[in-house]
Amino acid sequence: MSSSFDSARVAVIGGGPAGLMAAEALASQGVQVDVYDAMPSVGRKFLMAGKGGMNITHSESLEPFLGRYGARRAQLAPLVKAFDPEALRAWLHGLGVETFVGSSGRVFPTDMKAAPMLRAWLHRLREAGVRFHMRHKWVGWDAAAGGDAATHTLRFATPGGEQALSFDAVVFALGGASWPRLGSDAAWVPLMASREVPVTPLLPANCGFDADWSPYLRERFAGQPVKPVAIALTGVDNKVHNRQGEILLTETGLEGSLIYALSAVIRDRIVADGAATIALDLVPGLPLERVVAEVTRPRGSRSMSTHLHGRIGIGGVKLALLHEILSKEAFADADRLAHAIKALPVRLTRARPVAEAISTAGGIPFEALDGHLMIERLPGAFCAGEMLDWEAPTGGYLLTACFASGLAAGRGAAAYLATLARLKARDASA
Repeated sequence: MSSSFDSARVAVIGGGPAGLMAAEALASQGVQVDVYDAMPSVGRKFLMAGKGGMNITHSESLEPFLGRYGARRAQLAPLVKAFDPEALRAWLHGLGVETFVGSSGRVFPTDMKAAPMLRAWLHRLREAGVRFHMRHKWVGWDAAAGGDAATHTLRFATPGGEQALSFDAVVFALGGASWPRLGSDAAWVPLMASREVPVTPLLPANCGFDADWSPYLRERFAGQPVKPVAIALTGVDNKVHNRQGEILLTETGLEGSLIYALSAVIRDRIVADGAATIALDLVPGLPLERVVAEVTRPRGSRSMSTHLHGRIGIGGVKLALLHEILSKEAFADADRLAHAIKALPVRLTRARPVAEAISTAGGIPFEALDGHLMIERLPGAFCAGEMLDWEAPTGGYLLTACFASGLAAGRGAAAYLATLARLKARDASA
């Protein structure tokens, strides 16, 4: 433990994976860490995400893994390489949490639960001296104390009234704007803007989209999965994106893992053009030529719906989608129908509200930070997790980058404190 940190005190604001990892990195260097969170307990969004099975990371090789971060690959690559999926799994094993790789390549705790992992982690953090302050909502800097000095005086709204507390450094890990009832309410955006810290507008990511269904489709088929299907869509960069999986038809439109994987491409297309039309392949296992041959085969007295079910297995919600999108004339034209089955044009008009999204895009851009994730306009203030301007699909990529950026910010804050200590020692000996 370095004696230079004996009197140093750091605030970590936000008790999600990024904040807790930053706290662990700092505590391991002997820094006194105080974690503040507006909620009654930490890790609420983390626990909610684990209810369907705690997908912690992914087992694919590092190059395609890093490619999941799209436009921010260059900025996230060094962070993830410093705490890659294998390192994350080893860290979990150190907590006593065993993991396994699922059939999709996703990595899960053996018990599929988030709560035991969080309990073990919090126990270790408390053993390391980390202190937790719940129902403490950060509401800004103390104007009377300034903010450009070596210390950060921060204001918190607490059950006992507002408090102003001073720290040598601070790590912000307040999340984005999705699931605000669990704490990520983006209240930090105007606070950062007040200090002239740039913030890219927060947008929904890993989200559903509206399709303006007819009442019949909403009432009869909402909530039903559509699988297997494939989606083709040309992005604003003119790159054609093709993916296969499953989607969920909702009262308002479409969601599900396949939609989430393409949500950034769909969202950006809507922003550019006002709408995005995806080509939905309802039978991805059959080539177009086979579908045309089967659909145009003479059907005698059978209805087209019965014919489709018998020849290529189209029925239920897939048949309903064909009726929803196609005119009666197109549905009755076997050749046009066959081509539509392989590329049904579904028009998506808008993303669902950001509060419903799994995650958000936007936030503090990396260009406003140094290589240690310190905000250049606020020396001693670091940023991690979903507050940063990046996005990734589900599948463990989100959590991995949150852990990795939290570790980087915590290490960056420790390095910053070490530099301050050296400067103080030099001044004292001068």
